Parts: sequence; C-alpha cells; structure tokens
Amino acid sequence: RAVHAASKRAERPFVKVNCAAIPDELIESELFGHEKGSFTGATRDQTGKFVQADEGTLFLDEVGDMSLKTQAKVLRVLQDGEVEPVGAERPFTVDVRVIAATNKDLGAEVAAGTFREDLYFRLAVVVLKTPALRQHTEDIPPLVEHLTEQFCTEYNRRSKAWSAEALGRLARHPWPGNVRELKNVVERAAIMEIDDTI
Repeated sequence: RAVHAASKRAERPFVKVNCAAIPDELIESELFGHEKGSFTGATRDQTGKFVQADEGTLFLDEVGDMSLKTQAKVLRVLQDGEVEPVGAERPFTVDVRVIAATNKDLGAEVAAGTFREDLYFRLAVVVLKTPALRQHTEDIPPLVEHLTEQFCTEYNRRSKAWSAEALGRLARHPWPGNVRELKNVVERAAIMEIDDTI
C-alpha cells in the first residue's frame, strides 16, 4: 500500500488478491475475468482483477501458492500486457504494476519445480525481504503500542498499557506466526483485559 500510495499511480485502483484463498479452478476467472456462459455457473460477465487494477497496482499475496498453470497465464500478462478473459474473443490491454508477496522461498520453489523460473525473474525486479518478527524483537513494543491503541478504539475500550513483564514475555516468544500472531495476541488482550494495564 505504501509503494502504491507514494507512486504516480496513487489515484488509480489498488487491488488485492490472496492467491492462497482462491481455489485453483476459480483463480483464472478471478484474475482474468470471464464472459457470461463461458463455463457452467458463469451467469454474468466478470471483470478480472488485472482489468480492475488497470493503470493502478495489483497486489498478489501468497503468490507462491499459485498453480503452475495460473503462473503461466500471469507471466503472459506481465510480458505482453494483455489479459484474455475466459470465453472472450479478444484480449484486453492493461497497464498494471504488480506487487507480489509470499512466505515461501521462491528460489527453492523454482529449484523444486513448483514455481516457474521465468515468472520468478519477472517478479523479482525489486525484492524486499522482511525478517521474521523473532529477528527484530526491538520492534515489538512499538508494534504492541500501536496495535493496542487500534484495537481499543475499534472495540470502544479504554486505553491500555502493557507492563514491563508482559512486554518481556512477548519479546521472548518465538512468534512462528510473525506479526499476524502478535496482532491476534494483542487483540485478545485489548478485548479481555478489564484493567488499564495488561
């Protein structure tokens, strides 16, 4: 979102797709769209995410979970700038910036044959590696403070502080679920703690 917001595309659409959450048989239609009647259940035209994001940014979350078949079609869009909806007679030209994220090591996935090497190099123009939360525990206190304030506002609770002992326990935890796990812990504490100090 920050890359999109700071770019010349900021006024154009920012479209997100969680590739892991969409079944393989539906992701092609979701990404590229489809024409009414192109398959059983296609009762209306559907605009795909690439077309929705035209002149803007398309965020492909968990891109490492995409099937090889879908990867080939995404590669074609990135190379040619054309999207062909399922059942369409002609492709659409699109101008989309693609940002992709994954929790997988795509280099290892390429070596294992589960991720296309050509797509990997097409996506890996600029790579930002985010270390696991356990590798930067100094960020836990400000994250906890920010999240606590956010959840207290969201759930209409009084502001809460965290004791030094509680923050110490959070810093020692290995956080296998990274920031999502921390967010869950903070949300639960903001809701359940009746005192002003957690």
